[in-house]
Amino acid sequence: MNKILLLLGISALQSGLFAQNPMAIPPVLTGTTIDLTLENGTVQFFPGTATNTLGANGPILGPTIMLDKDQDVTINVSNILNDETTIHWHGIHLPAAMDGGPHNVIPDGTVWSPSWTVLDKAGTYWYHPHLHMRTNEQVLKGIAGMIIVKDPEESVLSLPRTYGVDDFPVIVQTKAFDANNQIIVESADDRHVLVNGTIDPFVDAPAQMIRLRLLNGSSERVYNFGFTNDKTFQQISSDGGLLEAPLTHTRLIISPGERAEVVLDLTGMEGQTIFLRSFASEFENGIYGATNPGMSATLTSTIPGYSLNPLNGADFDILQINVVASTTDPVPVTTVPAVLTTLTPWVEGTEDEFRTLILERMTMGGQMSLLDDFVINGQMFDMDVINYTIPLDNVEVWEITNMTPIAHPFHIHDVQFYVLAVNNQPPPAYLQGRKDVILVPGGQGSVKFITKFETYADDMMPYMYHCHMLTHEDMGMMGQFVVVENMNVAENEHEFASVYPNPAHNELSVNLNNEKGYAKYSITDGKGTVLLRGTVFDDQTIGLDEMSAGLYFLSLNGNSPVRFIKQ
Repeated sequence: MNKILLLLGISALQSGLFAQNPMAIPPVLTGTTIDLTLENGTVQFFPGTATNTLGANGPILGPTIMLDKDQDVTINVSNILNDETTIHWHGIHLPAAMDGGPHNVIPDGTVWSPSWTVLDKAGTYWYHPHLHMRTNEQVLKGIAGMIIVKDPEESVLSLPRTYGVDDFPVIVQTKAFDANNQIIVESADDRHVLVNGTIDPFVDAPAQMIRLRLLNGSSERVYNFGFTNDKTFQQISSDGGLLEAPLTHTRLIISPGERAEVVLDLTGMEGQTIFLRSFASEFENGIYGATNPGMSATLTSTIPGYSLNPLNGADFDILQINVVASTTDPVPVTTVPAVLTTLTPWVEGTEDEFRTLILERMTMGGQMSLLDDFVINGQMFDMDVINYTIPLDNVEVWEITNMTPIAHPFHIHDVQFYVLAVNNQPPPAYLQGRKDVILVPGGQGSVKFITKFETYADDMMPYMYHCHMLTHEDMGMMGQFVVVENMNVAENEHEFASVYPNPAHNELSVNLNNEKGYAKYSITDGKGTVLLRGTVFDDQTIGLDEMSAGLYFLSLNGNSPVRFIKQ
């Protein structure tokens, strides 16, 4: 009987029988001052008990924030959740103090008002909480929203851009619900697909070219987007803006946190219905959403309930599109420009730094377990540890190797990057635009990218890098870095001593200028916490082996401290 019900459920998902609710179109907020209120709410997803949710300016999700390149903006984020939170502006290039990472906590009953100048290219970005160990809970319960940036370059292109008419936000998420219709925070039974917070959604779209801004806002699931009957579509944009030229697809893989803008031609289809789908049956093992999330068929047993979820390894409908009459205003777009923009990636071989990151499991927990804590370079995230100190304007190549059996979407704050290689091969065309999330294949797969850390420096406030599977991020698969304006700090800053080298590695040398030939010293971190103290004699070294990489302060005899960096 259970098998029959499961098959009926898959059949219903494939046929779109559940598409019965009009897809919500989030309202738009514009201007130099934008107000967001984070609040509790309820939504009637199913008959019976309403579901408790979280949202921004409403019961679930939030408004679309529309910004213009080069404008100044202040966003007043009011928190009335009866809980603390943060809001991260995903993909946006802005100062670390405004980034909304786990250090930018917004206590309950307070208002956080980050301000910045919009420097990003036209594209689709988003916002969501980033509270340490609570990100998945708060995003899954509903706090998320889209950010659309416009710029002069994109505005002159012949593209659909009338919001909610021929240009649609499509935030795709899956959720699990218990018997009381409440959202389960950690569950592999996320069989319910929502678009813009709408369960079983449909949208009426005109019989012309339309633009879909696809955002994977799911906690873990990867989608293999396509349309019924393998209808082709054109990708025009990636995470950080326009591609150089449109790409024609029948499938497009988008992992958690990634975005893509696509143009779908519905010309001549008035009265017909087409479905946006995920063709997960085509996934190879090793992707969350495939038949097996790891590289072996035995791995489904390590995620309780995974094999019982009808979405895993199956093709399923996401959004029903009912084609209605074409519009007269706006005038329908009939062709997509052959050239969209010019991209100028940094050149490999000219970088200032090459960094190697290893995605791995903290403990093996059994040879093939997927339930162990995933970490980066053997370290679980620590709020007090700066993993990298990066000079302002550094061009860097990062190579991420995935030693785990499951693919991880790797996200970095502050910058957009260009993919140089996937599994040591040139990236496919759809990954050659500006990116801030990249799916790193499992089973010793690798990704290499190049980026530049420019514009903003802050010795004290870090940016994050992490897996964008939110459960993994919460468990500690995250690190942080600071961008500093001057790595080569002068050696003779202290009136009593010369301190060198700077940056330092395992030890710091001190040449004293006082008559006593010794001094009391202390070393503190950016928060003022004393990490080391003692007495140092002339021409003596202070061992730094027990200290993590980061920015520190050496004080001698209680005088003004010397700033130094440990690499």
